[in-house]
Amino acid sequence: MEAKKRTAYTQSQKMMVFILSMSLFGLANLFTELLPEFTFGPIELSISYLAFIPLTLVMLFNPLYAAFGASVGEIIFGDLLLGDFGGLGELEGFIEFTLAMYVAGLLVTNLNSRKQIALAAGVGVLIDQMLSTVVDVGKVWFGIEEVEAVPGLPASILAIEGVSFVTEMLISGILFGIIPVMYLIPKLHGRIEPLLGIEPRQGRVQASMTEWISVRFVILSVFLMFVAIVSEFMAEMDINFAVWQPEFLEQFGEGYIWLPISAAAIVLIGVVSLGLQLKRAKTEQQGRKSA
Repeated sequence: MEAKKRTAYTQSQKMMVFILSMSLFGLANLFTELLPEFTFGPIELSISYLAFIPLTLVMLFNPLYAAFGASVGEIIFGDLLLGDFGGLGELEGFIEFTLAMYVAGLLVTNLNSRKQIALAAGVGVLIDQMLSTVVDVGKVWFGIEEVEAVPGLPASILAIEGVSFVTEMLISGILFGIIPVMYLIPKLHGRIEPLLGIEPRQGRVQASMTEWISVRFVILSVFLMFVAIVSEFMAEMDINFAVWQPEFLEQFGEGYIWLPISAAAIVLIGVVSLGLQLKRAKTEQQGRKSA
């Protein structure tokens, strides 16, 4: 019975989910660049990312391809096209975010349960922020990165990162994560999937990385986090490559951001149009067969 409740995806559908997630989250990240930030000493209050967008996508569609697409979208539209790609150091955030969103998508089995949706969304953001905090503390603790903390008191970094963790959970996790997702999922479920020619998700979807959070998945996650930590430490020690921060983009000023926004919007419109065409072709084919 469990197998019958699962939603299988074709390769073309997986690719459309990937591109949809990539363009939509990339577009959202670009808009967050336009929002103001508030700084109080070492504490920054800002919207790091609109968590409800990738959370909604990983719950409605295939969680692996939606999570992977969101991470790629952040790199392409939020880093590369803005001329702010940190090279090897970006691998840490990429792995952390992909794992966190993937787990959030796997946790949901009933899209009509707001409690389950809220729990999965909270766990997803919690994993992402917790892993990021651990890495940041580790860089300072091992002397790889300096921070403006209390001189001679390494424990002060724990207080700074702790406050930052709490503010991120409140802003990204609850305000722009759990609350919007609890409203959007019931509204969009069964309505947005047909735009890509995909059957609405019922139960837990099949995911190619692993069927569930098994021992194999835990081992793979630990290995990926090890790779992420090593890459971040190497980047902080100036052992970095593939950095893309061209100076010529500065001559365009702040208005340049509308170029990647337009690119992301065009990709988004393209994938939705393709999905509608495929759906129309499938409907016509079924009509001919029934005739």
